[in-house]
Amino acid sequence: MTEVNRRKFLASTVLSGTVMSFLPELLESQTKPTEVRKAVVISSGNGISATAKAMEMIRQGADALDAVVAGVNLVENDPNDMTVGLGGLPNEDGIVELDASVMHGPTHRAGAVASLRNIKNPSSVAKMVMERTDHVLIVGEGALKFARMHGFKEEELLTEESRKMWVKWKEHLSSGDDYLPSHTVDDRNIGSRLQEVMQSYGTINCVAKDFKGNISGVTTTSGLSYKMPGRVGDSPIIGAGLYVDNEIGGAGSTGRGEANLVNCSSIMVVEFMRQGKSPEEACLQACKRIAEKTIMKRLLTEDGKPNYNVSFYAVNKRGEYGSAAIWSGATFAVHDGVENKKNESAYLYKRPPEDLK
Repeated sequence: MTEVNRRKFLASTVLSGTVMSFLPELLESQTKPTEVRKAVVISSGNGISATAKAMEMIRQGADALDAVVAGVNLVENDPNDMTVGLGGLPNEDGIVELDASVMHGPTHRAGAVASLRNIKNPSSVAKMVMERTDHVLIVGEGALKFARMHGFKEEELLTEESRKMWVKWKEHLSSGDDYLPSHTVDDRNIGSRLQEVMQSYGTINCVAKDFKGNISGVTTTSGLSYKMPGRVGDSPIIGAGLYVDNEIGGAGSTGRGEANLVNCSSIMVVEFMRQGKSPEEACLQACKRIAEKTIMKRLLTEDGKPNYNVSFYAVNKRGEYGSAAIWSGATFAVHDGVENKKNESAYLYKRPPEDLK
């Protein structure tokens, strides 16, 4: 081998080795979003006060998890919001049962509580589970004992307004029991009115990226109104109602919890972002996945679409955000570091006009 050829061979070998040494990083860069040092907070539509509070704390240097929990505490403490915390709509026995979960991106730790009674801030109890136990999920009486142990005060969560709503539901649930709404001796329409059943889902999710590039999230709820005692939806289940991967992003959900439980939807949103989809695209893909997997006729409209709604909210490592729902009409709150605002969520299907009344 001539000296010139040997030099070329050695140069090409060194170059090849250099390329090979960087190959894992090159491949990894195609799957992980490039981080942008900006803060953002996203929440469900009822979380406009939560996003404002969380961003305020992040600007003061707070960790993203501390910020989002403080944000949703405002909603949990609001008796006029019947979707979470104090004043949340009760189970079928008239007892408020709360669920919540938190996930901390930097440590990849999580905490959750389910079927928690008498404590208005389940999100804070969930955070305590993460910080002060070796567990992720504590439920029922055990969750209440744990909360009391750490100084949380018990109180009646059923407000007068939520009690009246529960009584109205009870009286209109069936024409075959002895509970009746207010009526007169000549009331001939009471039978048809008793067929009205008022049931709704209520939740707040909040996910944030702080200035350090760390991502955390929280989901808290009073669950399905008038549910069977002990029913637990997706909100306290890591991977279903909330999931965070600090290298990729975070996502959470509201809506029919059972649909998220059988599809592990929030972790799928994060995985879709890992594949390169934007937060909004990832949320839409999760909605599509739920729609495709909904095959029970009792859960379908006449034209084969889900007869319920689910919404997702997501933030990626670049600080991009997005939200999507199965049906149109959903909203989300976001603070992008400049403005705190409400936006319309993307959607799979446009809701018929008669459903918007």
